[in-house]
Amino acid sequence: MTRRTKGTPGTIALMGLILAGFVTEIATGAWTDPRTLAYLGAMVPELILEQGQYWRLLSAVFLHGDGSIQGTLLHLGVNLFSLFNIGRVYEIMFGTRRMVLIFFATGIAASITSMLHNVGWSVGASGAVFGVLGALVSSILRHPHFRRDRMARSIMKQCVFWIFVNIAIGLQIPQIDNAAHIGGLVAGLLLGALLPHRVNPPSPTEFVVDVTPHDPPTI
Repeated sequence: MTRRTKGTPGTIALMGLILAGFVTEIATGAWTDPRTLAYLGAMVPELILEQGQYWRLLSAVFLHGDGSIQGTLLHLGVNLFSLFNIGRVYEIMFGTRRMVLIFFATGIAASITSMLHNVGWSVGASGAVFGVLGALVSSILRHPHFRRDRMARSIMKQCVFWIFVNIAIGLQIPQIDNAAHIGGLVAGLLLGALLPHRVNPPSPTEFVVDVTPHDPPTI
């Protein structure tokens, strides 16, 4: 993606928070120890429902791991790469505050969906990334400027394609928390359709966007 307008501080800040979470995991040994990761802030249904530790619905978004070094690094890398591409596209087109709000809101929605559907603990930002992806689709569809723009429609079609591909792959791999992905996606679609848009979006001639294909995000 080539930027010709101002930067994307919201996406960079969110990536920084995810990396800060990973540094904390390394410092505490949580990146290779599921018990420590759960203690650090993973989404653990019984601790939320029985002990009221609702903060885990958000803290889990900024943690990554599957108990192995290789799996943890892959989990982290895929989510950072996905956020770097999708978050910056949304932030350029629809603004920093809107993108950050959607990331946090859909991340919590993804955790709630996962909690209600799964019995085990989970971590990861991919539910929030799916949320931003869904919001990008519905925001383009409803925006009077972008829904008529050829480049914006092309971006939307790419997003829809990768949504279906990633969900289909998630259905085949038990380790992927598809419930969180779908929960974040639905929340993002709704927020993109309901939140007010800024009046003057950037002109498509001011930036070039390329949504690069990548491996499916995992949570």
